[in-house]
Amino acid sequence: ALLLELRNTLKLERFPERIEVYDNSHIQGTNAIGAFIVSGQSGFDKKEYRVFNIKDENMSPGDDYAMMGEVFRRRFTRLVNKPQLNWPDLILIDGGKGQLSVVSNVLKDLGVLDRITLVAIAKGPDRNAGRETFFMNGRDPFTLPPKTPVLYYLQRLRDEAHRFAIGTHRSRRKKQMTTSPLDNIDGVGAMRKKALLSHFGSARAIKSAAFDELVQVEGISINLAQEIFDYFND
Repeated sequence: ALLLELRNTLKLERFPERIEVYDNSHIQGTNAIGAFIVSGQSGFDKKEYRVFNIKDENMSPGDDYAMMGEVFRRRFTRLVNKPQLNWPDLILIDGGKGQLSVVSNVLKDLGVLDRITLVAIAKGPDRNAGRETFFMNGRDPFTLPPKTPVLYYLQRLRDEAHRFAIGTHRSRRKKQMTTSPLDNIDGVGAMRKKALLSHFGSARAIKSAAFDELVQVEGISINLAQEIFDYFND
């Protein structure tokens, strides 16, 4: 009944049997990931959840639009090449007009924009739940009456995607903080590794750091800074 109500509220052509909800997560652009969750008549389908490590190294750190574009390009190139996979009937994007436009352009390039309904869900003023604005192609932005089952459902979908993206990002960041090339350098123990990672944000940034930058990190002596620099620049 709820999915039928959703269909009527959003004026969907097809019954939304498979809904995919997308979100990105990063800290200052590091360990950036994109993720989507899947929901349908039986609720959340966790075995269908997917994560994408953002691969484009030329992307500006934290460029949400570019991240979203990369995720959709990879996801839907795969679907186009393997049409037997499950296609979504409805896609929710955590974001606003800009995200909707980026994703629409990617799907248009791949020739599949007319196969899927896109909805971007932007948080309300002061990021208030209950005052979200919705964006769809060919329609003016709209809001839904507060405290209605459809609005609650859409919020739950968005929050689940957010939870999944952030949780995955945190566990990967934690893993990176416990295993890194720094482990091979004498004199860099757990404390110094933590100091380096929190100063630079990622192992990749440490790798490309100048000697003068390494010296500025608390607990890193001139000799150790030289060792770290030499290790990555030999």
